[in-house]
Amino acid sequence: MATNTLKEQTRELIAQFCAGNDAAFARLYDMYVHMLYNYGNKLTQDQELLKDCIHDVFVKVYMKRNDKNNINNFGSYLIISLKNRLLDEFRRKNFTTEEAAEEYEYRCATEDVENSYLSQERQDLQTAHVAYLMQNLTRRQRQAITLYYIEQRKYEEICDIMQMNYHSVRNLMHRGMLKLREAAM
Repeated sequence: MATNTLKEQTRELIAQFCAGNDAAFARLYDMYVHMLYNYGNKLTQDQELLKDCIHDVFVKVYMKRNDKNNINNFGSYLIISLKNRLLDEFRRKNFTTEEAAEEYEYRCATEDVENSYLSQERQDLQTAHVAYLMQNLTRRQRQAITLYYIEQRKYEEICDIMQMNYHSVRNLMHRGMLKLREAAM
């Protein structure tokens, strides 16, 4: 019964608002703003965005007051309008950047697929060459060089991992690097 009364009251207020009564619009706003706010909170956590979108929905209603007389369910109309407004804002935020379109176009146009492929191939060849050179090392030298250069561990950590003293690890690394240089020549 209360819903029927709300619908009837809403229809009366819309009719008064369409006739030019701004106080009727203020009453409609008071009746529906909390419902829209609660609904919007389920769609976004950004309170400022939500408030702005609710404001935009009511501004749209106010600006197009002559078209509102034939709305059957004003509450649903407001909810759908708010949802659409929020979705528009989400899309706008996702698809806009700080960069100018011209800069993006230039950056994409200068990317050369062939150069990218050649660069990747060069890197793969270097990786294979390093792997081949590493086969010339002893297992301990390979482990020490891998820990230092690939995993970027400090000498103290390498000492702990390999259970060796500091000077032994340094000597192992030095001999390993000499072997690598010799094999690379």
